[in-house]
Amino acid sequence: MQYVIDLYREVREHFPEAANGADLEHRRLGFEVDPEYACLWFGHLANALNYQMTEGVPFVKHEALFRFFSDAFSNGSDEVKECIDVSFVENLFWRVDMVLAQDYWRGLPQSLKSLYIGFHGSAP
Repeated sequence: MQYVIDLYREVREHFPEAANGADLEHRRLGFEVDPEYACLWFGHLANALNYQMTEGVPFVKHEALFRFFSDAFSNGSDEVKECIDVSFVENLFWRVDMVLAQDYWRGLPQSLKSLYIGFHGSAP
């Protein structure tokens, strides 16, 4: 995967329910759903997932999505890696109660945990 736009299209294709949540958040914040805003959209995807965490949606529902991001980070271009790190991972767990975040943190692939800790300094 060489480009963020490819990552965006693959997430939309393989994870339509998560993508719909991101679209709603993206629009709520005043943006058009357009590939031009792909990297920003990944931050809104993280926000949509955070909301689901607060609603008690189990990790298993999004496990494949997190594995997908881990694989994309491992195999992606520098552009893809930066987008996953800065836009997606850094926004995960924002304003999610620690108790509600536990299952997601436990299940999160190690590569994504490392990115999160690298930015935030500790687990959520």
